[in-house]
Amino acid sequence: GADVAKAMAMGADAVAIGSAALIALGDNDPKWETEYQKLGTTSGAYDDWHEGLDPAGITTQDPELMARFDPIEGGRRLKNYLKVLTLEAQTIARACGKNHLHNLEPEDLCALTLEAAAMTGIPLAGTNWYPGKGY
Repeated sequence: GADVAKAMAMGADAVAIGSAALIALGDNDPKWETEYQKLGTTSGAYDDWHEGLDPAGITTQDPELMARFDPIEGGRRLKNYLKVLTLEAQTIARACGKNHLHNLEPEDLCALTLEAAAMTGIPLAGTNWYPGKGY
């Protein structure tokens, strides 16, 4: 939710949550650790969904792998993830005094590092300064 709120404050009309949604569905589940290791990775680090070998059965056309995926449980988990993501983003907007997520703006943000301030033009926390701006 925090990343969604930050993106909206910086002017995004929408955000993508692709990998997070896959993980909420049940991808990278440790119960398939042995299968992930056969692919040269571990649960929690798998991101080769495009190869069609997903041990969790979510991003594959292989009937044997697909049988591992429980769409009811996956749907429940995804619903919970999206609900919490939305509530967190709304809470951040309200903490900034806004009544809607779309009302967030750059002035509601502050950078916590010099690098973030330089990349975004958002002032460093506790100041009105960012790298490249005169005093």
